[in-house]
Amino acid sequence: MPLNSLLCCHNSPNVPICLHIGDIAGAAPPAIYRRNLPHDRAAAATYFVTWRLCPGQADLSETERDAIVAALRWFDGTRYQLHGYVVMNDHVHVMVEPTGDPGLHQILHSWKSFTANNLQRRHNRRGRVWQDEYFDRVIRHEAEYRQKRDYILGNPYKRWPEITGYAWAWAIGLDGLKD
Repeated sequence: MPLNSLLCCHNSPNVPICLHIGDIAGAAPPAIYRRNLPHDRAAAATYFVTWRLCPGQADLSETERDAIVAALRWFDGTRYQLHGYVVMNDHVHVMVEPTGDPGLHQILHSWKSFTANNLQRRHNRRGRVWQDEYFDRVIRHEAEYRQKRDYILGNPYKRWPEITGYAWAWAIGLDGLKD
């Protein structure tokens, strides 16, 4: 398939679209998954992912943030490799590298579903907790990796300049980056 060819697997207003872009130097073709936002997919990639609370949901408490961090770390090293995360009062940023099956979409579904159920059952949240969509981006090079890592670590201090520490932010160094 030529580099500029696209294959549309499904196209309707409420069903994801899957676009496959041609083979690049013998590598598996990257895929683009689309709902309202495009979701780029590539083999052996590290992703920067963001998802948010639904409008009208109260800010996440400290114990809720602890529960979300525990969920993020649960399969670290088996289903995926975490490179960094920050759980803010109304959104989550994660740098993650899926290690095979499940893929990124399934990992995000698992995180959002498990944490939503946990927050509803144990923290008395009502209604939909997370927005359906999430933003993701393939991290393409070392400079972008550093920028995303620094963004994650600096996000709480940008929002709340008066704080001196933040328990819900973590990142590994550049040793985890694959060229």
